[in-house]
Amino acid sequence: MAMNLKWVAQVTARAVGRAPVLGGAQQGSNCAKTFNRFLNVHEYQGAKQMAGFGINVPPGIPAFTVQEAVDAAKKMDGGSGEVVVKSQILAGGRGLGTFKSGLQGGVHICKTEEVEGLASEMLGGTLVTKQSGPEGKPVNCLYIAKKMQLQNEKYFAILLDRGSGGPLVIACSEGGTSIEDLAEKYPDKIIKVPIDINAGITEDQAAQVVDGLEVSGDKAAAVEQVKGLYNLFVESDCTMVEVNPLAEDPEGNLIAADAKLGFDDNASFRQKDLFALKDDTQIDQREVAASKWDLNYIGLDGEIGCMVNGAGLAMATMDIIKLHGGTPANFLDVGGSAEKQQIVEAFKILTMDEHVKAILVNIFGGIMKCDVIAAGIVAAAKELDLKVPLVVRLEGTNVDTGKQIMEESNMKIITAVDLDDAAKKAVAAIQA
Repeated sequence: MAMNLKWVAQVTARAVGRAPVLGGAQQGSNCAKTFNRFLNVHEYQGAKQMAGFGINVPPGIPAFTVQEAVDAAKKMDGGSGEVVVKSQILAGGRGLGTFKSGLQGGVHICKTEEVEGLASEMLGGTLVTKQSGPEGKPVNCLYIAKKMQLQNEKYFAILLDRGSGGPLVIACSEGGTSIEDLAEKYPDKIIKVPIDINAGITEDQAAQVVDGLEVSGDKAAAVEQVKGLYNLFVESDCTMVEVNPLAEDPEGNLIAADAKLGFDDNASFRQKDLFALKDDTQIDQREVAASKWDLNYIGLDGEIGCMVNGAGLAMATMDIIKLHGGTPANFLDVGGSAEKQQIVEAFKILTMDEHVKAILVNIFGGIMKCDVIAAGIVAAAKELDLKVPLVVRLEGTNVDTGKQIMEESNMKIITAVDLDDAAKKAVAAIQA
């Protein structure tokens, strides 16, 4: 049976983060866990990281209070009397976003004396953008940046490319909008330069990128900026560096006006300072709770909570639920070595979602033993006093013992003989 592409796209996008797609899907690393949650940082944090590699970024100061914003504006106006006030959230489309209070726009160019009033409205508010979802993201920080005269907006990105087996530089002399739009409007202006991960970027490759960007200023200086961006990508263990726009100042110097950086979770052991920047307020709190117990959780918008071991089985479970008229509320992979308490915590996370009307547990026991799962299910059902129907399908190692544990628990657990039966019973339970 072919998987329902909606769930594949939704789960994959949430799991690996957004990446530019040109001529094929970009896929995340699959080394340590079934799905990796790549670290994203705020704009002001990324700017500081980039500046450390000699990359030109607009001057700016983060502000966490109204007074800090006022003080920062006085330092950043440069005598022009104007500054840029940027909401710091981990979602794109801030400029066209809307605060739940009604304030339009998460990015404003304003007079220095207007910063106090604007900061009072923005700080502590919730900004809704096209990428944030309808619930929006909390604005706990503003980035007060110098207003710069930028021109000739361009696009630049580095990401990991499965085809070439290494980093791929994507550049376009047009920028300021999404790479998907650029690919449609200016396909001939986009260049792609694969880099040998062992040799690193060469002078000729950096010059090729600069030529593709159609830099009007000092090309030697532009080559150094491209090399600096590559060094950032490699030395910071990035999964993606996307600069959009990469613009020029009046002297023709390249300026990374706005950037999105993603970092590989598998490198957290050697990038401790970077991973200390993680902002849990910007993440679904169920995902935060799951990460503490080494569970992989991604919230969706359906009514049937799913707890499965293994990404492929989880995708198949969601697909079968949809086939029988239901909608999955989440992707929750407990992995292959979960203990009893992890199962209990998984149930707590599932029941945090008020939209969940039934729970379906689908476990194929290999390394994961069915009796451990069953003990965890029974403990969770007793501790949480579940109010929603619970459907369980177990198969594999110690399955008979697992079924016996559930049967002797006297808990209201609906057992299923196979996945198809489980999905039908879960859908029927919420329709009853």
